[in-house]
Amino acid sequence: MNLHPFEFEPLYKERIWGGRTLEKVFNRHLPVGVKIGESWEVADLPNDKSVITNGELAGRTLAAAIQSYPGEIVGNANFSGPFPLLIKLLDAQDVLSVQVHPDAATCRRMGRGEPKTECWYIISAEPGAFIYKGLREGVAKEQFVEAVRSGTVADMLAKVPVEAGQCHFLPAGTPHSIGAGLLIAEIQTPSDTTYRIFDFNRVDEAGKPRQLHIDQAIESIHFDASADELAVTTVGRLAHCKYFTIDKGHQLENCEALLSPGKMKALVFLSGCGDIERADEDSAAFTAGETLLVPAAYEGVIRFKGDTLYLIVTI
Repeated sequence: MNLHPFEFEPLYKERIWGGRTLEKVFNRHLPVGVKIGESWEVADLPNDKSVITNGELAGRTLAAAIQSYPGEIVGNANFSGPFPLLIKLLDAQDVLSVQVHPDAATCRRMGRGEPKTECWYIISAEPGAFIYKGLREGVAKEQFVEAVRSGTVADMLAKVPVEAGQCHFLPAGTPHSIGAGLLIAEIQTPSDTTYRIFDFNRVDEAGKPRQLHIDQAIESIHFDASADELAVTTVGRLAHCKYFTIDKGHQLENCEALLSPGKMKALVFLSGCGDIERADEDSAAFTAGETLLVPAAYEGVIRFKGDTLYLIVTI
């Protein structure tokens, strides 16, 4: 099999807080007449699986491709899945609910859910944009529970101004929310377990409030977490944890970068354009907003045709 960088069909998710920014910024062809809050770029969840769109494996899911070629794609011949990353683009035109994701110990204790640690890279931010990230200093569990009862949960969270180019690390157990006016690349562990704590008294199109998960959320929050765990970075190595590593690349027009074999890489292109190629096959073009998965066995070169910012995600 002549493996090459994989391209995927995006999985679009309608969200009450979403919009059409992906259409404007990355020239995406979105479903008509709906607010798209998430584009799942690389996924291998039970009900959401990325489908390859190029090369000899076009039409097969990523999971099926890895099952056939685990050593060549992941770099581990004994790998049995699921794929260990979920990569998304988020378009927040309204504030998201306050939520938290459990860690592995909490999932075992509650007998449900999948752990989730994530990172947010801010692609663009409107003036005054912010996120809620962790608890304010000194907030205790009892104080937080009372805020849930009184509808003042947001007052318990650290409100952080953000700007383009920042990367925010959010380990499992961190209460958080994304404010309006943000376009974000999210790299996370493969989980869709989310416990909503507060939704700003919002209702859906039917006039009903969205479901909250108060007990599960309080059980999941790390009330003793240190603010030092919630790193903010802008250059070089953006994040490193036991689940993934994220590095930021920047190449000028007409520059090149080698892709060495040995480690699988996901490349999230934030701006620019170019080609990925090797001597024995045709090149694969990329543009801003695309995510390509480079198999561990692949060796080639990236040729940049424009000033390009991109994320390199490894496991």
